[in-house]
Amino acid sequence: MFTGIVQGIAIVDEISAVSGLSSFSIRFPEDQAHNVTIGASVSIDGTCLTVTRQEGQNLYFDAMQETLRLTTLGKLKPGDRINFERAARIGDEIGGHLLSGHVHSTADIVAIDRPENNCTIEFEVPQAWARYIFPKGYIAINGASLTIGDVTDNRFNVHLIPETLRATTFADLTVGDRVNIEIDSQTQTIVDTLARMGYDRPPS
Repeated sequence: MFTGIVQGIAIVDEISAVSGLSSFSIRFPEDQAHNVTIGASVSIDGTCLTVTRQEGQNLYFDAMQETLRLTTLGKLKPGDRINFERAARIGDEIGGHLLSGHVHSTADIVAIDRPENNCTIEFEVPQAWARYIFPKGYIAINGASLTIGDVTDNRFNVHLIPETLRATTFADLTVGDRVNIEIDSQTQTIVDTLARMGYDRPPS
């Protein structure tokens, strides 16, 4: 499990691709590369991956074809920056909301507004996932726990403070970029339960 509090930014050093599988060598900050065990789970842009080996500050991960298809990992290239979070431990503070690291969908950035000391990013998700997105609800974008702002049909926005921009890769994003989305599990459960009872969410 993860908390959605991004612990830092890592750099993709190398990608090796074979049929149906890509292996990533990712360079972590020195203080975040210690005491990592083989088999540990790490969130890479919101996608839970397993550490397969370590060489110094570089951790290695494998991603199968289904993961590459459902997430943005298949578009990564050497030099790209990614958000990371190591798995939460019992007793850790939950500063965001609980995440599984299982990406539900991707979303496209359709607008970015950058007034002074603020940043608002608008996203468009596939219509099937819009039913789980509510104003002031939780959502995870590239592994970061965020509060949803306005929602219109299958579009929503988030408002980012300078600290979020500093600690994550959101400052790198531009219109047309694609991000990983994990829907809040509690919201999904409630919506699906109500739908089974005949109280489906009305169209926006």
